[in-house]
Amino acid sequence: MTEVKAVQKEAKPESAAPAAEKRGPQRGRGGNHGGRGQRRGRRGQDRKPFVRQKPEFEEQVIDLRRVVRVMAGGKRFRFRATLVIGDKKGRVGIGMGKGGDVQQSIQKAKNKAKKNLIIVQMNKGTIPHQVDAKYSAARVLIKPAKEGNGLVAGGAVRTVLHLAGVNDATAKCLGRTTNKVTNALATIDALKQLKPARKSKKKEAAKPVVEKKVAPKKKVAKESK
Repeated sequence: MTEVKAVQKEAKPESAAPAAEKRGPQRGRGGNHGGRGQRRGRRGQDRKPFVRQKPEFEEQVIDLRRVVRVMAGGKRFRFRATLVIGDKKGRVGIGMGKGGDVQQSIQKAKNKAKKNLIIVQMNKGTIPHQVDAKYSAARVLIKPAKEGNGLVAGGAVRTVLHLAGVNDATAKCLGRTTNKVTNALATIDALKQLKPARKSKKKEAAKPVVEKKVAPKKKVAKESK
């Protein structure tokens, strides 16, 4: 009996070998047998790394409020956002939008700001000359500054100048109002008044000085009486 069992155990792997050859290569998720795992790996090698593009304009919300409108059926609450956008290369704009939620109001304000873009005349990081503007109760004064002075301003005025690309300037709010919206609009009106700087004429090269020879005066003899 023991000899028969030993013969049966030795015969089993021989019978299993031809069955495996008939099935062919096994399919799996990876390994040397081939399958979906290898295909996915090849696709991953062909993919390029995702690079996030920088937005054309930088944006900053200067005011966000909840407004109420009284209607026949009751009160209707909405959000009002005031947004400033700029590329720090001379273009800046301000927009205001209302919506049922915050995200919707900000998107509307951004679309309006793109339509209200202005081009700011600049001269080496500062403004060409002093400007003064008034909008409603707000009044803003902006003065040019030397290179390296920095931007000396506060509140909404600083936001507008920074996004416009003005690096050296001094600004002051002369009005009594603290409303950020009116101060920002007054700053936009002031920047619209800027005119391009005049090009300075090149100094002429110093010409050599030539001494002029003066002819001696002839003496006139006095007539004798």
